[in-house]
Amino acid sequence: MSDRKAEINRKTTETQVNLSLNLDGKGICKSNTGIGFLDHMLAHLSKHSGIDITIQASGDYEVDYHHTCEDAAICLGTAFNEALGDKRGINRYGWASVPMEDALANASVDISGRPYLAYNIQFTSSKIGSFDVELLEEFLRSFTNSARINMHINVPYGTNNHHIAESVFKALGQAFAKAVEVTGDEIPSTKGVL
Repeated sequence: MSDRKAEINRKTTETQVNLSLNLDGKGICKSNTGIGFLDHMLAHLSKHSGIDITIQASGDYEVDYHHTCEDAAICLGTAFNEALGDKRGINRYGWASVPMEDALANASVDISGRPYLAYNIQFTSSKIGSFDVELLEEFLRSFTNSARINMHINVPYGTNNHHIAESVFKALGQAFAKAVEVTGDEIPSTKGVL
């Protein structure tokens, strides 16, 4: 098995993102997106998946955080897909249910090559600090499409928006830890390709 690492650099008129990822890391996150809440969520994703993520991003914050969140997610998903290579030997599937005080998040992922996001999360307000909660769905959809994975996220209850978001990213981390784990040497599909 080769090193499961990738580096992505993306520059547009709206953002610049430099990202590196190591699927077989130690859960170390060095995130400086200019968006504190996003950095906080990426740290949870990294820690609970064991995936090392280093990201430096800048964007048109004077507009809002939308473009930076979206492009960071595109880079993260693209790197995730590249680092997986042909996906030989991975579990492919992963799932986790993670509580965070009042909130519970359930996450299931299938590294299938078929992007789809099922997003069933209800926040109780439109912001967490200065962060628009609608950007979490945008981030996860862009990540899902670029990573070419199937991801289902369900939050059956929760009242504190920070706890809801945190439980989601921790659950995703746990799910990805299982899905990317190498346990064999075959492509995990009857088609022979993912």
